[in-house]
Amino acid sequence: MKQNTTSDIFITFIRQNLGAVCMTEFRFHPVRRWRADYCINPVTDKIIVEVEGGAWTLGRHTRGAGFVADMEKYNEATRLGYRVIRVTPDDLLSAKTLNLIKDLINAK
Repeated sequence: MKQNTTSDIFITFIRQNLGAVCMTEFRFHPVRRWRADYCINPVTDKIIVEVEGGAWTLGRHTRGAGFVADMEKYNEATRLGYRVIRVTPDDLLSAKTLNLIKDLINAK
């Protein structure tokens, strides 16, 4: 039997609670190879969810070059009309994250 991954669980979490489409490893840029961890309703709402690991262990996202590269990626996503949410792994499946996504969907 296939074991559920965090990605599978988050996709199901979004679908069951919001009735929204959620895609993982979503390629949002037409030229660059950037991928979003998740994209919710990529056609209508264009919400990107990025999971920022290593916040307390000096992971790639918190060191200079990685931080600057992430800023470029997120700014480009914003330029293309996406709304970017950044969460820690612990907050991914939280009510706080779910409510933020729900608010963004309803704010159209």
